[in-house]
Amino acid sequence: MASTNFTNLAKHLAIGSINFDTDVFYAMLVTSIPTTTDTTGDMDTWEFRADVGNEVAETGNYTAGGFVCTPAAPGVLNLIDERFETTFSNGAPAFAASTITAVGAIIFRQVGGDMATPATDELISFVDFEGTVSSTNGDFNVTFLDTLNITV
Repeated sequence: MASTNFTNLAKHLAIGSINFDTDVFYAMLVTSIPTTTDTTGDMDTWEFRADVGNEVAETGNYTAGGFVCTPAAPGVLNLIDERFETTFSNGAPAFAASTITAVGAIIFRQVGGDMATPATDELISFVDFEGTVSSTNGDFNVTFLDTLNITV
């Protein structure tokens, strides 16, 4: 599966709850790819961070909820392909002395200023690592390369 947006992203954009210029975004590492079966798969039904049940366990200096990632401002409106394009910078975190196995990361908007409200943190996109990436009591590094495309 390629990196893709959660279906409910369109809803959150339409009601104006997501602002790529001012909101705080995080990415959490996950152990399995969200399903895409018809309209009942995870990509269609998961809306908030509380819906995600496959985050990697805390290890080394990786903590539950993940790490800060920042959209490149201001993003680009691509009129030819009819989409908004932005990239996320995550500062290339290295989780030292960690034992992690992950297939990707889920980007979400943090709501409420802390990690205590997973039921309101809105899911944005799944970033596919295109295979399983592992570390055993070593450094686990994350770098986002793909552009996040939002079709208009």
